[in-house]
Amino acid sequence: MRNRIFVDCHVFDGGFQGTRTYIKGIYSELIKDAALQFFLGASDIDNLRKEFGDHPNVTYLQYPRGNKVKRLLFDLPKMLQKHKIDIAHFQYRVPPIKVCKYIVTTHDVLFEDFPEYFPKMNRHMSLLTYRFSARAADLVLTVSPYSKREIAQYLGVPDAVITPNGVDPVFFEPYTKSEVKKQVAEQFGLHNYLIYVSRLEPRKKQQLLLKHFIDLKLYESHELVFVGHETFAMPELHKLLEKSTAEIRSKVRFIEHLAFGDMLKLLRASKAFIYPSIAEGFGIPPLEAAAARIPVLCSSETAMADFDFFAENLFNPSKDEEFSNKLKRICELPPNEEHLQKISDQIAARYNWKNAAGILTAALSKI
Repeated sequence: MRNRIFVDCHVFDGGFQGTRTYIKGIYSELIKDAALQFFLGASDIDNLRKEFGDHPNVTYLQYPRGNKVKRLLFDLPKMLQKHKIDIAHFQYRVPPIKVCKYIVTTHDVLFEDFPEYFPKMNRHMSLLTYRFSARAADLVLTVSPYSKREIAQYLGVPDAVITPNGVDPVFFEPYTKSEVKKQVAEQFGLHNYLIYVSRLEPRKKQQLLLKHFIDLKLYESHELVFVGHETFAMPELHKLLEKSTAEIRSKVRFIEHLAFGDMLKLLRASKAFIYPSIAEGFGIPPLEAAAARIPVLCSSETAMADFDFFAENLFNPSKDEEFSNKLKRICELPPNEEHLQKISDQIAARYNWKNAAGILTAALSKI
């Protein structure tokens, strides 16, 4: 009989984020193995089917409740038993009732290194549940050497296996910039714009990007687009926008829910991708933008210090003048297509899901 592997895909019911990209990338590769039977669970299984497609060895399971606590406590254990699951893969948290072998991917423990960016109750609950989950799991995965060190220090699990994130091949595909810009102008009314794609959280420093966008008067020639939902309250960001003029507010766009194809179009048509995050367990979004040959200005902190191919376009978000100067430069300089292609090629070689899937397959054989 084929091994029956369940994957918790509830993140696909929300907006774009790193865990969603991780599951899509690694399991798009693994489901090619006909020797394995996969069960993918979420509330919106129609959307899930669009993401992964129809395959003879993939079954989509619909969650009966939207409440995440009830899902972990009751729904998932019942579902795993009903479908005779051998191995179940979760992100961050596993159900407290163990009915099969568990895999957990802990992408980061950033709330311990950067507590000022997380609500106090969220920090305490996350530490308790992450620690329990890591110790209850038969296999702990993570995405970077930085996060592996965090897991060993704060969760007491020294042997986490690194399955490095990859970039979906679609981001490397050729496209005609002028044509995509025309489509975006017609669909979204956007023209010369900077873009940020990921969740909105204080640690990701969207407020810093908005501040310099205003201070440098970039709104006179550019627009600024934030794609992603607000995970934690962003009072600084909203206050800054409220104090701005009507002209500035008209040049700033927030887009929460977006189909993948539309997000890809927005990315491809952008002038530059800006990622000022102060703390990441990995940092997929700037890699996706660079894979699509978009100029990227990226934070050099935490796991993103590994992105050495960005060279002079890395910056420390804590250094205002450095960020300001580099933001101004990337807006003024015309793109160097040859240089952008070189960065894209380096990312393709270093970060690909086939590599991550191979590491996970080897780890699965041990449990």
